[in-house]
This record gives sequence, structure tokens and C-alpha cells, in this order.
Amino acid sequence: MTAVPSRAPLLAAGLIGLTGIALGAFGAHALKATLVERGMSVVWESAVKYHLLHAIALLALAAWARADTAGTSARLTLWVTRCWIGGVGLFSGSLYWLALGGPRWLGPVTPLGGVAFMAGWLLLALAALRQKG
Repeated sequence: MTAVPSRAPLLAAGLIGLTGIALGAFGAHALKATLVERGMSVVWESAVKYHLLHAIALLALAAWARADTAGTSARLTLWVTRCWIGGVGLFSGSLYWLALGGPRWLGPVTPLGGVAFMAGWLLLALAALRQKG
């Protein structure tokens, strides 16, 4: 088997990192008064925190995938990437939207993003178990 492709998690890390920094800055500057007025600053900050944490995790995943020369975890690595991208969209995305006054029915979407994050971490653990040495 060939080496695990690291392009998907690396590309995701770059894009998610870029958007996380942009949204963090946007919330801290352009939206600061609105978020404070709504009492949603902490919600926005939580969204940014999980957004950026998973960008860093994707970067580490890309490095790990590149080092997996046996390719034993290629499929799981791709699924970890998908789960974490979905988690950012569902978890952080719904929190951003709610902080800006989005419909309250988005509230139940947030835990689905949390489940996607956890599924990605579980798959990462399974990928580690599949590796030799």
C-alpha cells in the first residue's frame, strides 16, 4: 500500500485555520458591540476556540498521515478529516449563527457538531491502534 495522502487534512487545516482567524478577528472587532449587546460574546469565542483547535488538529493529522508510510490508516485518516470538517461546520457554524441572532432551531444542530468532533477523535484512536510499532 502507498503512503497515506496528507493533502486533504493539510488543505482542510489551511482553510479552517484561515476562516477561524478571520471569524475570530471579525467577532473581536467588527461584531464586538453586537455580540456584547446580545450577551453572545462567550458563544462566539467558543465557536472560534473549537474552530481553531480543529484546524491545528488537522495540521497534526496531516503530519501524522505523511509519516504513515505503510498506509495502514489512509481510510480512517480521511474519515477523521471529514468528521472534523463537519464538526466545525455544525458546531462552530451553528454557534456563529446563533450569536448573530439566527433562529433558535439551530440550537440542536450544535450537539451534532460535537458528535462529529468526537467521532473524528474516536476514529483517530482507532487509526492509531491499527498502526504497527
